[in-house]
Amino acid sequence: MALSLLMAVLWGGSQAQSLGFSLRVQREVTVQEGLCVHVPCTLFYPPHGWTEDTPALGYWFLAGTDTTTGRPVATNKQDREVQARSQGRFQLTGDPRNYSCSLLIRDVRAEDKGQYIFRVERGGYVRYNFQESPLNLKVTALTQKPDVYVPETLDSGRQATLICVFNWAFEECPAPTFSWMGAAVTPQEPGPKSSYFSVLSLTPRPRDHGTQLTCRVDFSRKGVSAETTVQLNVTYAPKDLVISVSRARVSAPQPQGNSPYLEAQKGQFLQLLCAAESQPPATLSWALEDRILSWSHPWSPRPLALLLPGVRPGDSGRYTCRAENRLGSQNRTLNLSVQYAPENLRVMALEANRTVLENLGNYKSLPVLEGQSLRLLCVAHSNPPARLSWALGGQTLSPSQPADPSILELPQIQTEHEGVLTCQAQNSLGSQNISLYLSVVYPPRLLSPSCSWEGEGLRCTCSSRARPAPTLRWRLGEGLLEGNHSNASLTVNSSSAGPWANSSLNLTGPLGSDLRLSCEARNVHGAQSAAVLVLLPDKKELLSKAFYNGTFLGMGILTLLFLCLILVMKALRKKQTPTGTPAQAGTPPKPRPTRRSTILDYINVVPNPGPPARNRKATPSSPSQASPPGAPSGECPRPWQTRESKDTGTEYEDIRFH
Repeated sequence: MALSLLMAVLWGGSQAQSLGFSLRVQREVTVQEGLCVHVPCTLFYPPHGWTEDTPALGYWFLAGTDTTTGRPVATNKQDREVQARSQGRFQLTGDPRNYSCSLLIRDVRAEDKGQYIFRVERGGYVRYNFQESPLNLKVTALTQKPDVYVPETLDSGRQATLICVFNWAFEECPAPTFSWMGAAVTPQEPGPKSSYFSVLSLTPRPRDHGTQLTCRVDFSRKGVSAETTVQLNVTYAPKDLVISVSRARVSAPQPQGNSPYLEAQKGQFLQLLCAAESQPPATLSWALEDRILSWSHPWSPRPLALLLPGVRPGDSGRYTCRAENRLGSQNRTLNLSVQYAPENLRVMALEANRTVLENLGNYKSLPVLEGQSLRLLCVAHSNPPARLSWALGGQTLSPSQPADPSILELPQIQTEHEGVLTCQAQNSLGSQNISLYLSVVYPPRLLSPSCSWEGEGLRCTCSSRARPAPTLRWRLGEGLLEGNHSNASLTVNSSSAGPWANSSLNLTGPLGSDLRLSCEARNVHGAQSAAVLVLLPDKKELLSKAFYNGTFLGMGILTLLFLCLILVMKALRKKQTPTGTPAQAGTPPKPRPTRRSTILDYINVVPNPGPPARNRKATPSSPSQASPPGAPSGECPRPWQTRESKDTGTEYEDIRFH
């Protein structure tokens, strides 16, 4: 039997199989340094020389080692020493009694590479080295790393689970040590462990975005480890929104800080920048009040600029920068106040209820009817608000309403109000004026027309004052004479200078006894007229007859006054004597009837509708004798109350003002 055993060793695998010995093992095993490898192995040996109770011993030797005296790398024989470098790392996990020769190698080292053979011993017959079935072990550098599984989205403030897995192929290998490292990890957060994976429960924060998280796998030998590092992508709503302001094209933007107010002067360069932190990048937008001005795209996470190259008053308002993504939004408001000197100054005429009647431009003439009231409103655009004041002819006017100096009230316009009226608006940045010429207008004021005989013609003149200057016309009978007019029987010359208008009328040829003549003045604000009474002479010797007639009348009046004085004296002396009659007292000599050569001018006199006086006889003692207006009846006539002869002309009894 010993001979047959020796022959099996010498003949090799085929002969060993023929003798009943065989071994199945992976011919070549590659393992990374520091890892653990389990090599499955099965064998068969003949059932000779042993019983069920006979122990079966197995040995793994490095090729070239004397299997009789040399030390194996692994064995199940308790009293057999193994090589020092393999002690505790190489382990025969299979039981040769069960025909298993599996080998476990922990913490593989580079010097472990080589060829290994298995030897089995059981009873006196089974003592065999499987030289024909060696195990080739190759050791490479450690390149395997753990796999870290991170959820696709890590939302800030929401707990997430991360897993680190190391592909450990053999359950018999000891579990490595897992550890997590990173700014987002706290010592209490690592979860359950196993030989294959480690679980980390993490509640990310916005500041964890972009930080690194490392899963490390440590093996039994000190200094041998593998690790994988990932970068956290934490999503969060926009935060830390900042508005920066640049006041020049070349200046760096300055953060606005917490102040919501911004002042700029008209025409100044201004650039507003809006930036916010968010993940994913937020959409930025600028809005003025409720109107969107500009916006950015999410894939362009740069600050959003709003350019105002020359600010205008219309740019004032509430500017809002808004940052928004799917997780939320944030906004910030900036109130821009554009400051500028007064401009667009204007004056408006108002009614009492502040209804605008007219907008008045600069240097415009403002006509106002004398006696009327005037209410003006001065308005200017400015920032800061302008201080308003009124001046007339260079003299400052006190405001009608101290609480609202923009309103000027003149309750009754007089001619002294005429002149330059100025409203001034002033603030710290400048001033602006607007001036009006206040023109006081009034209806015509007619002076008494006058007439005189010049040769055989009659010349009458008429003057009037008004603003605007009036137009004069003559009414001759039923006809109207206006402007400059001339023909064979009359000539009209009219002129004007400033508020005055003058007109003259020359009449030639025969004039009728019923001549009616008046002068009329008219403008847009009213009209006034004056009538002229003309007494016509019967002869050409007007001057001489007028002289004689006047002398005679004067003598008669003196006589009458003397007789009246005598009658009064007698009445005082003889109170008992009855008063004498006018016949007893005597009458003054009656003047000789003559034709009058005097022209009597009456202003606004309307003839009496009764019959002409020349058709009635003028009896001095008659009670029906008419007297000039204002003379009381029953008294002695005044010197200016001369009686008319029966053919002197038409009577007039009342005066009317047109």
